[in-house]
Amino acid sequence: MILYRDFIHGVNTILRYIARAASLSSFYGQDDIQAAHVDQWLEYAPLILSGSEFEAACLFLDGYLASRTFLVGYGLSIADIVVWSNLTGTGQRWESLRRSKKYQSLVRWFNSVAADYADALDEVTSAYVGKRGIGKSPAPSLKEKVPGLKENTSGHEIDLPGAKVGEVCVRFAPEPSGYLHIGHAKAALLNKYFAERYKGRLIVRFDDTNPSKESNEFVENVLKDIETLGVKYDVVTYTSDNFPKLMEMAESLIKQGKAYVDDTPKEQMRSERMDGVESKRRNSTVEENLSLWKEMVNGTKRGTECCVRGKLDMQDPNKSLRDPVYYRCNPDPHHRVGSKYKVYPTYDFACPFVDALEGVTHALRSSEYHDRNAQYYRILQDMGLRRVEIYEFSRLNMVYTVLSKRKLLWFVQNNMVEDWTDARFPTVQGIVRRGLKIEALIQFILEQGASKNLNLMEWDKLWTINKKIVDPVCGRHTAVLKDKRVLLTLTNGPEEPFVRILPRHKKHEGAGKKATTFANRIWLEYADASVVSVGEEVTLMDWGNAIIREIKTDDGTVTQLVGELHLEGSVKMTKLKLTWLSDIEDLVSLSLVDFDYLINKKKLEEDEDFLDNLNPCTRREALALGDPNMRNVKKGEVIQLERKGYYRCDVPFIRSSKPIMLFAIPDGRQKSTSIGA
Repeated sequence: MILYRDFIHGVNTILRYIARAASLSSFYGQDDIQAAHVDQWLEYAPLILSGSEFEAACLFLDGYLASRTFLVGYGLSIADIVVWSNLTGTGQRWESLRRSKKYQSLVRWFNSVAADYADALDEVTSAYVGKRGIGKSPAPSLKEKVPGLKENTSGHEIDLPGAKVGEVCVRFAPEPSGYLHIGHAKAALLNKYFAERYKGRLIVRFDDTNPSKESNEFVENVLKDIETLGVKYDVVTYTSDNFPKLMEMAESLIKQGKAYVDDTPKEQMRSERMDGVESKRRNSTVEENLSLWKEMVNGTKRGTECCVRGKLDMQDPNKSLRDPVYYRCNPDPHHRVGSKYKVYPTYDFACPFVDALEGVTHALRSSEYHDRNAQYYRILQDMGLRRVEIYEFSRLNMVYTVLSKRKLLWFVQNNMVEDWTDARFPTVQGIVRRGLKIEALIQFILEQGASKNLNLMEWDKLWTINKKIVDPVCGRHTAVLKDKRVLLTLTNGPEEPFVRILPRHKKHEGAGKKATTFANRIWLEYADASVVSVGEEVTLMDWGNAIIREIKTDDGTVTQLVGELHLEGSVKMTKLKLTWLSDIEDLVSLSLVDFDYLINKKKLEEDEDFLDNLNPCTRREALALGDPNMRNVKKGEVIQLERKGYYRCDVPFIRSSKPIMLFAIPDGRQKSTSIGA
């Protein structure tokens, strides 16, 4: 899979084929712009990493990778393979630079790729890289199976039916009745992908047809979430902009005998639809229907008892075609148009009408709407409007999680969470507040593509992707839990405390520096102090070894340790590697917050009530002491506390009396520290 200057153009063609056929969705970039960047690396990698330009190219790559995990986008691509292979192919020339620590970001990237994709890369280097540099192995045949790659099943290779480049128009149509959650994010990103792939248009349209549930707050935050996701759109529209035309269409269908006004009580109507029983109002005259329609439009008491139904087929096996409701009377004021209207269209009626009106060519809908597709097409037909193609994708379902906005609203209204941005919520703002990088969310969703297969996804997979993004660059700090912390007195420690400047991340210079104080009295975690024994040699991280000489206890509880430094001791020979903090006044107070799922069942069945499966304890908080450098940690910054895990700063240092609040970030392995709702 390596490029050779003698036949670079032929290999490029093969590499592009491999990238498109790979099961890894990011292998040829996740959009046209990223694909162009991949192409640039294919062309230039063999040139810049050869001859006298080698060290200059390494310097360029080091700077380029200072804030990146991969060369293109947020996942491994063929560009990474090409550059990695060319570096490996230079043999000792690269190895000497690699050991020199001169190019830390480049080495960090190189090692990360090697560790995560070792098997495939071993086959690459053995097949295409000579022992003393790049050899001239023949290009692989297109029919050969390339190591590490599978047949592509991702949504990126699925075509929209009848789509033509430059003519596609898609729409993302959220209802402004809540904040966007991870399921909406999948829909938004897939619409973005197809709009870019076909060089078409993307409309963001607020489906604001239910004034009882919607608000400007939700509109503003949905737009904020769309921006966070990096979704670029052409225009923002509102279904409410089309209320006059929708009312005209409803009245037209009534006059044509394709719709009627029904005053059947709600529960009776539901029962009749299930049983295929026609309403007594189904054969009312046009005049009778228009009279009741007028009552609805005026919002009278009589009008509130009525709804408009389409006259489709009450005997159809597909129950969505059994005279669905088109319009309802609702006296509540609308967040955009106030009390101007008393009637509002249903989603089923408004959606196909506005899709056709706005020029949408392909309506992406999750497969949960599958049974209503026939209804969508039938309504378009009755309206006399052009056909809009529906393209289905699977709804994103997560374990221990409910995504219904009605259920999420219950948690908010009952003060089970702070608000829609709570770190336990699956909203975009909630998971970002918990510490998820948006790059990880995008990679996680796009890897699933537009598949129609229904899957229950694990949060652990998402957090594993997130860890790979934050770990190479986040700063390291030290914290000790306040509860039962134990003082270790070093009898031969420094008489006066002294300070050393250490890197915040040993492999990423861009993380900056920190000042570490060394003293003869240091704090240890109780969990560590309780397992050491007299005479045992332990390692104090970033300092050296110490030997425990005395253990003081009170009723079996360790209260104090006495030891002596043994800095000439071998770190490799000790069993315990301990975090510690000098006993100084500058230590800062921390509040370490961990979260659990809001429900305690992995998957709720359709007949199960989420209220019967609430998790009784979803938030745990522990007080700790942190190193003084944490005064500089900014709100939203992700750090790692040595031997504790990753944390996002939710409340930064304000004053000594107010703790810094840190939210624990799952790393894909900690089963008890996950988010969800």
